[in-house]
This record gives sequence, C-alpha cells and structure tokens, in this order.
Amino acid sequence: MRAKWLLVLTCLPATALASEVETSAGPMQISQVVSGLNEPWAIAFLPDGGFLVTERDGRLLLIQGEDSRPVSGVPDVATDQQGGLLDVMVPQDFAQTREVWLSFSARVDGGAGTAAGKGRLSDDGTQLEGFETLFVTEGVGGGRHFGSRLVEMPDGTIALTTGDRGTGPGGMEAQDPGLAIGKVILLNRDGSPAVSRDGWRPGVFSIGHRNIQGATLDLEGRLLVHEHGAQGGDELNAPEQGRNFGWPVISYGENYGGGKIGEGTARDGMEQPVHYWDPSIAPSGLMVYSGTLVPEWKGDIFFGSLNSDFLGRLDPDTPAETGYAEERFSASETGRVRDVIEAPDGSIWFLSVYDGAIYRLAPAE
Repeated sequence: MRAKWLLVLTCLPATALASEVETSAGPMQISQVVSGLNEPWAIAFLPDGGFLVTERDGRLLLIQGEDSRPVSGVPDVATDQQGGLLDVMVPQDFAQTREVWLSFSARVDGGAGTAAGKGRLSDDGTQLEGFETLFVTEGVGGGRHFGSRLVEMPDGTIALTTGDRGTGPGGMEAQDPGLAIGKVILLNRDGSPAVSRDGWRPGVFSIGHRNIQGATLDLEGRLLVHEHGAQGGDELNAPEQGRNFGWPVISYGENYGGGKIGEGTARDGMEQPVHYWDPSIAPSGLMVYSGTLVPEWKGDIFFGSLNSDFLGRLDPDTPAETGYAEERFSASETGRVRDVIEAPDGSIWFLSVYDGAIYRLAPAE
C-alpha cells in the first residue's frame, strides 16, 4: 500500500501542493515531490533521474518517475532511539559499477556502532546485491549520536562521519584517536583504511567531533561537515587529516541546564569552526549549491534544522560574527528538515521528517 501511495503523490502536478517563500534571490516555490514516507533520513540521485531514499526503520526505496519500490538486500539495522538505516550515497562511477553505499547503526559487541558498507543495485532496481559491511565503530550502549553521513572525496575515497555516541562532556572518547567514535573516517572503495597515523585507529581522519549529521564537498572539493553542539555550539567545520576539532574540551555551547563545557571556546592545537550557531539549531543535511538555477547562490551552503523548522543558507563570501551571513527559509513544509540535496536540474530538494515528504525548492514560475 505504501508504494501505491507514493506513486499517486509523485504524479501530482507541482502546483497542486505548492507554496511560495520570499528569499534574497526572489520568490521561490516549494512543491511536494513525494509523500507517505516513514521518517526519511537521506536521499541520493541516480544518473537516470531516479533517486534512492532511506527510511530510518530500515527500508530503502527506489523512486523513478511515477513508480516506487522497496529495495531488498539492505543490512539489518539497530533502530534504538536515533539509530537505524541512515545515509545513502551513489558514487560518481555508478553507471559502470551500480555501487550504492549505506551507513547505519549496527548491533555489535558492547551495544551499537556506526557502520558503512556497499552493495550493487540490481539492473531492475529491486535488490541491493552482495551487500557487505566494510567498517563499524566500537559498540556503545544507548542509541544516541551515530553521526553517519557519507561523502565521496575528489580522489574517490569515502568519508564516513560518526558521532560521540552521547557520552557527554565528561566522556573523552571523541578525543581518543584510537577509537572511531566522534571522528571523520576515510576509507578506500574496498573498505580498507585510506589514511594511517601512529597511535590512531587506521582510517581516522580527524578527531574531536560531537555528532556530525551533515557532510558535503564545496565547489573546490574541500570537505565540510556540521555537527550538533550540546546546549548551543553547533558547528560548521572543514576537516583536514590529523586535525582536532575540540569536543568536548572546547565548545561554543554549554551543558544542558547550564555550565561551561571543558575549557571554554579555544585551546592551542584545536581547530576553530568556520561557522557556529548559538542557540542550537540541530543542523542536519548539508549541500553546497552549484548555481545552476539560482546564480546568486553559487557556492553557498544549504542545511536543514531539526529543532527550528527551517531550511538555511550560509554565504561564505559575507562574513558575520558567527562566521558567515545566514538566511533562513520557513514555511509549512520546512518542519524538521533532515536532508538537503541539489537535484540534477539545479533545484534544491529537502526531506521533512514531520510530513514524511520530499520537497523541491526552485524559482517561482
């Protein structure tokens, strides 16, 4: 029944479910693309114009035009609290390999860990063939802070983000380079570690992250991530190999209920964010825009908010006290935005957890 419901809503005219928002680049139309999803987490486009969507309870959907279908062969996932089937990433060479990467929470010794793996999408799109889990973090009890975004780097390696698993300001796991939690991990396409450093777990690229729920490349190929702070102090960072991004030693936020975290906002040897939010917006999803449909926004950074119901834009060319100048778009459709991505035609698509829907933002006609 769910696939039929998706089919019906996918073929509705855009104007049947649309609203307008005023923006710095003029009026934009928000139109519904798909509805009836169950807590969607991520979206990835295929070269033929179809797209894949993950639902946190463990379902992967393939949507092509007016047809949608579940894809079998997805790994078992641990769905406790914030865990489940999380990101989906389609590599640049998909047309040749039909490879699809997934990140998810997996049951392992000690509790659950953030995992990543890949399989081959069958020619008819019904199955993820030969899926293999290639990397998994240490197991931790509880179901918080899995991070879990995937990015293909310019050299073809795969970046996986992880969270600190909610160990709190007193837990120093994100600072321990021998552990994979609270890190950016870099993998080769076969799952082997792409970087190594004495005393660090193989594959660990950067340390000191809290809960990275957005990751992308900018137009120059630089990796960008954003991560949740505690009570305030969400950060946009530009990870580099061997760098320490501070959590929980430094932060622009404070403990829940008040009180300083660690040593304050700065320490020698620890990186500063390129932008931060205080109070917290709980950012999720991250995209740098190409400028295809809206040239004024070329190179700008788009993200969603999970607690303040907006789609946001940062302008790296305009400095502000917290880093970059910011614009926020709010409408009935922007409730709890989990992911944001640029479509092949240059429109901006985003996932709303509240509506279980996918929306398209583009210049108003």
